[in-house]
Amino acid sequence: YTKEHEWVKVEGDAATVGITDYAQEQLGELVYVELPEVGKEFAAHKAMAVVESSKSASDVFSPVTGKVTQVNSELASKPELVNKDCYGDGWLCKLQITNRKSLGDLMDAKSYEEYLETL
Repeated sequence: YTKEHEWVKVEGDAATVGITDYAQEQLGELVYVELPEVGKEFAAHKAMAVVESSKSASDVFSPVTGKVTQVNSELASKPELVNKDCYGDGWLCKLQITNRKSLGDLMDAKSYEEYLETL
């Protein structure tokens, strides 16, 4: 997890990325998701996508340094999947991790829960 409310599931050099339940709850029902281009590279903590609700638009930051290998194209017609299942069908993109040191900035679930209590 990140302080910007992204989650990442790491499997080897692959990372699946999405926004946390807290983030989607704060935004309200999503009406649009702008996904990154496949093949584009992002450094950790750089804006890579945008999620929009009727309330506001928010940048989604890359939790790790990597190259986009896949995007969840289903979100183009069903952005509400992020609200319904942010840790499952509502994932945003998959990255190939290009700098494993960037994993060191992430929080585990317990640390993220503790962080939320400070907000």
